[in-house]
Amino acid sequence: MQCPSPHLRLLEYLEAYIQLHGYSPVIDEMMAAMEKPRGAIQNSLRYLEREGYIERRYGKARAIRILKSNRGGIPIWGTIAAGYLSEVFTDSQDMLPISSPKLKPGDFALQVAGDSMIGDHIPDGSFVIMRPVSNLAALKDGEIVAAWVEGRGTTLKHFYREGKHISLIASNPNYPPITVDVEECRVEVQGVLLWVLQGYE
Repeated sequence: MQCPSPHLRLLEYLEAYIQLHGYSPVIDEMMAAMEKPRGAIQNSLRYLEREGYIERRYGKARAIRILKSNRGGIPIWGTIAAGYLSEVFTDSQDMLPISSPKLKPGDFALQVAGDSMIGDHIPDGSFVIMRPVSNLAALKDGEIVAAWVEGRGTTLKHFYREGKHISLIASNPNYPPITVDVEECRVEVQGVLLWVLQGYE
């Protein structure tokens, strides 16, 4: 369904702002840019969220993510370590201009930093196309995921589960396995790999 014009203008503004600054504007900035009252902005945000164009993380400032661009493509949510655990991937956004019938609203891209997954033909600098994970129990052993480990950071690795332990395994033998006791440390899988895109700039 085509995004109606008043909401489309706000979506285009959000895309441009996030691409420039790396984070989303606050309501007052949207009101000033759109020359609209608070109620109209909130109505447009509700529409864009309901129709799958954006995601809002409530309770956090500047926490809007673009899920479906009016320009086409999917959002790049930043970089992810393919190596040792590092900081969570950033929220800086651009759009990756790809299309495929396999893509669904909410799918996103990350740029790989590191060589721990080189055995799966995921080199440093490549893009991985990811799908959010709503049910951790549905994950199969061996799938490649973007995993966050509480207090340690995020990484791209093979996922394995045995009892109360989760192991994150690289395909480069130079990197040791990361094993976590889920009763002592929280693990979140933020996305599962769909495919790898190399050579995009």
